Amino acid sequence: MSSELSLQAVSRHFGDTRAVDNVTLNIRPGQFVGVIGRSGAGKSTMLRLINRLADPTEGSILFDGKDITALKGKALRAWRRDCAMIFQQFNLVERLDVLTNVLIGRLAEHGFLSSMAMRFSDEERAMAIQALDRLDLVPQALQRAGTLSGGQQQRVAIAKALVQQPKIMLADEPIASLDPANATLVMDGLKTINREDGITVLVNLHTLDTARAYCDRIIAMRQGRVFFDGTAAQLTDDVVRDIYGLEGLREFNEAVTSTAIRTPVPA
Repeated sequence: MSSELSLQAVSRHFGDTRAVDNVTLNIRPGQFVGVIGRSGAGKSTMLRLINRLADPTEGSILFDGKDITALKGKALRAWRRDCAMIFQQFNLVERLDVLTNVLIGRLAEHGFLSSMAMRFSDEERAMAIQALDRLDLVPQALQRAGTLSGGQQQRVAIAKALVQQPKIMLADEPIASLDPANATLVMDGLKTINREDGITVLVNLHTLDTARAYCDRIIAMRQGRVFFDGTAAQLTDDVVRDIYGLEGLREFNEAVTSTAIRTPVPA
């Protein structure tokens, strides 16, 4: 089971802009957390700070009591292995086959020469096949990644993250460019991993219905700050209006209409 993640008065400034502004959060082990809010609310920046793709201007991020913001070199690479990141644009090498793309998730365990030569053990290949099997992608294992649909590519990205054997998974708008059927498959995959492996999942989402269907906890951001933190039942229509504002609510309703996703079947 993974350990607690704690953000303590974390801010990230870009000039006069406070992309993340004094955020304090404690994420308990094994939670499935949805982060919602308008474009520019600070959702993506917060995930990048947690993964250390960006550094906070102020504050600290702790995991299992260790200060993540102080990590450098080998320790930082180990954290990025433990804190897997899934991107909206898949982040795959399209000319390589699916299996090799998944195996790239193991490179943090290899030395420089082994990484350059892309040498993987039979055990690692078995691990990658198992990850693909969990996401219903074994038939595509030897297919070039670039020939897959967007939904399939995103599930390959999840399999790649899974073979890192992470303690946390971060997903930044993983279904934003997908049709409803593929969005459902991606969210089902993340939820299954969360439930079966006990891996903490933080996922940025652009539709409230998806957050309500899948997430144990919903965090809403507005202008870099945490505006709401609670369960789906606590997220009333009045709170939603306050989060998005009138103009944002119109955009939000259009997004819900175009990317409706079915409610998952309870385990």
